[in-house]
Amino acid sequence: MLRLLKEKRMFGDAFWVLFGQLVSAIALLAGTRILTELVTPETYGQVALLNGFVALGVAVFSYPFVCAGMRLLPECPDIASQAALFKVVFKLAAWSTGVAVVLLMLGGWAYSRIVPGSMTLFVLTGLLLVVTVRRELGIQLLIGGRKQRGASLWQTSDSILRPVLAISLAVWVEPKAEWVLLGYILASMVSNTAWSFVQTPQAHKNQRPATVRPFKADVWAYALPLIPMELIFWLNGLGDRYVIGYFMSAAEVGLYAATYLIINEAFNRSAMVLLRVFQPVYFQSCALNQAKEGFRILWLWIGCVVALGIVGVAVLWVTKDWVAMWALAQSYHPAVALMPAIASGCALHCLGTVVSQPLLAKKRTRLLLLGRVSGVLTAAISIPLLVQDFGLLGAALANPVYFGVEALVLLMLAKPWRPISPGHQDADAIARTEEEMASVSITA
Repeated sequence: MLRLLKEKRMFGDAFWVLFGQLVSAIALLAGTRILTELVTPETYGQVALLNGFVALGVAVFSYPFVCAGMRLLPECPDIASQAALFKVVFKLAAWSTGVAVVLLMLGGWAYSRIVPGSMTLFVLTGLLLVVTVRRELGIQLLIGGRKQRGASLWQTSDSILRPVLAISLAVWVEPKAEWVLLGYILASMVSNTAWSFVQTPQAHKNQRPATVRPFKADVWAYALPLIPMELIFWLNGLGDRYVIGYFMSAAEVGLYAATYLIINEAFNRSAMVLLRVFQPVYFQSCALNQAKEGFRILWLWIGCVVALGIVGVAVLWVTKDWVAMWALAQSYHPAVALMPAIASGCALHCLGTVVSQPLLAKKRTRLLLLGRVSGVLTAAISIPLLVQDFGLLGAALANPVYFGVEALVLLMLAKPWRPISPGHQDADAIARTEEEMASVSITA
């Protein structure tokens, strides 16, 4: 009966995850199509480069703490513990985001000495970083608590409002990078305000504080190795556009970024649906020391990702001209030849993410860091060489090279063909009973 209830809830989670990802993807693709009609590739390239700094801030200064919160959440026996965990995660993420904003402003000030008038763009980028971190904290912690409906609705509202407000300001005011960024900021402020009240659980008034476990040391221990790993992840995912900007121009960055966005969205959104459905259940199985159940879930997840990659690359190879016609403005069509190589890289990246999950489940984040290092070292060598020789096509061809190396190394380190043994689990996690964990999940 308990297993039947778990599977029923998994299907319910899958519906809301699929709903959120599908609507968000449609909004983003439609917004990109309209925005590329309004702004030049050079302006789009500026926005892409500045958004890259936002992604860096989220990945390095926020996500490691969020990931720690998601992993530790199944070990919280009651609402009071969940509230204490969320409080620690919020404080650490807010502090580190403040550091990121200060560093961004210092870099913007130095750059404005070379290019006068650019400081406004960096100020807007700093504001965008703050509201994006708040959004990601809310959404990811809801996902960790398996509140998929709230997470999906929050994500969907933000994904719709961002292109709507950016396009509106580009039409009504001016199609410049400043107004596009301002549209993104206003959109996230509205969605964050509307949905933040459902994010953090409140402890019962009768709950005694003595029962609450201190989480700060646990969060730091889990998050610290993830910080350099997320920096590496950012370099692998977005570093190529800065190399393009260095060797070529912002216009080429715009062509590449718009094309990459379309392809990456198709693969990343699909893989995200699988991750949001399988990862909380997989982590919970590992925390409960259910090795067989966790092994079964992991390999079902891997099989879905492999099928997604093969079918996705094959379909895109045949339909790339049609995709470019519907998803991008005419001035961006010269980049259509990049699509198959980018798709292959995205598929390999999705595979590397899922095969590395045993390392996260066993809290062996240092080994995960080694896998990411292999990818970034390959990228640091292959991207400049291929861009110099083949231009934009070289940047696209580098994707399957470094993501393939990374996936292979992660596979060898994580060894997903081996079930997680009891010796790899925390003593606290082993001590929890299945009934307690089921109660936590239902309450969350």
